[in-house]
Amino acid sequence: MLEFQVPRALVTRPRLITLGIGINDLGLQIPDDAFAVSFEEIVVALRKLSTPIAVANIPDLALAPAAVRVVPRSVYERRIELFNEHITASAARHRLTLIDLFAWSRENLSGRRELFSPDGFHPSALGYDVWAQRMLPQVISLLRETVAASA
Repeated sequence: MLEFQVPRALVTRPRLITLGIGINDLGLQIPDDAFAVSFEEIVVALRKLSTPIAVANIPDLALAPAAVRVVPRSVYERRIELFNEHITASAARHRLTLIDLFAWSRENLSGRRELFSPDGFHPSALGYDVWAQRMLPQVISLLRETVAASA
């Protein structure tokens, strides 16, 4: 992300940035403090654009069908919570819009296999649609605030 996508954003100058990262870091067993440092570096670099940023925390993928094959659910869930604490702190520090996918997922993912692809971990097309619908109201609100502030 920091090596490829951030420099691209600095060149293309997007009007809106949505940032939803950390799931791969969890899977790769990256320590949460190392994730926190990387996340902060990404946010600091993106803030240079003066572009509105919406940050999504990590959904509770301990509820994914495939998660039972990896580690005990409680261990995976706790790691997600730790990562989300770092995301929340960074979003607050930089006054970014935080989209809480974790709370939403705890109420909406359990037993919903149709929201997952055949691998039981990644979202299905419907899963991505539902995820986007969850994010849309806050993204629209952020864009409206940005337009109002520039008027």
